Amino acid sequence: MKIIMLGAPGAGKGTQAKMISEKYGLPHVSTGDIFRANIKNGTALGMEAKQYMDKGLLVPDELTVKILLDRVAQDDCKNGYVLDGFPRTIPQAEVLEDALSKLGDKVDYAINVDVPDENIINRMSGRRACVTCGATYHIEYAAPQKEGICDKCGSELILRDDDKPETVKARLSVYHEQTQPLIDFYKSRNVLKEVDGTVSMQEVFDSIVAILG
Repeated sequence: MKIIMLGAPGAGKGTQAKMISEKYGLPHVSTGDIFRANIKNGTALGMEAKQYMDKGLLVPDELTVKILLDRVAQDDCKNGYVLDGFPRTIPQAEVLEDALSKLGDKVDYAINVDVPDENIINRMSGRRACVTCGATYHIEYAAPQKEGICDKCGSELILRDDDKPETVKARLSVYHEQTQPLIDFYKSRNVLKEVDGTVSMQEVFDSIVAILG
């Protein structure tokens, strides 16, 4: 079972990907994690990706797909995987589709966790992170016992720059421009499934389980 998770930043797709991974025994394949692992291990692909990342450039699609295919060719992925953070654009989706079809393979499900922009802005601007230990909270859904103070280490909690409303709006506009077209792409392949991401984490997961069976 090969699953792609779609959804805006802050829609909760990463959390759902982890839950799917645990329930179905499928590896949770996050492109960010793969890049970090390849760079840490000094692989040829990792070093090539690092040259772009060090300059603040996006890693080209072909290289990203090469690194991804290298990961999903490993033994733990032989029964499938959950892709999180890839593809982000139509060209990436086409390169992935082409590479999989050469292996006689294809994506089984593209699951879109659908959340309106205003919910995402509220959700992300309510996040707080500990400056010392990195623990995360939410002022509404997972508040610390004492406002502005980390339960674990007693340090100050902050609103990270990438969670500020103006940053979130900018990320959402990039998402709508680049990534939303993937919804139509996978709809045309008859593999798109949509779930309501505004309900509780467990309810979202229950909807996904109903789809996957």
